[in-house]
Amino acid sequence: MCICVNCHYVDRCTTYHAVETQHEQPHLTNFPNFEPIEPTVNVNIRPQEEYIEIEWDVVGCESFLEEAGKWAKLRPGEPVPT
Repeated sequence: MCICVNCHYVDRCTTYHAVETQHEQPHLTNFPNFEPIEPTVNVNIRPQEEYIEIEWDVVGCESFLEEAGKWAKLRPGEPVPT
């Protein structure tokens, strides 16, 4: 699971913006202005029968500042990305 959903900077972060792009999800902001320090992104590739599923998750970041439920506060009622 992407640690960004519980990060204070999720709505300003350039790395999370790139993850949203990879997942073809709506952006929390169109103009991210926070450049995180040393984010670590895991990319999982899972071949399916007729397509390839690719999952991008930020699993570490020197800038991570925990704010539990930050993503959910920004998108109330929407399922939290997993």
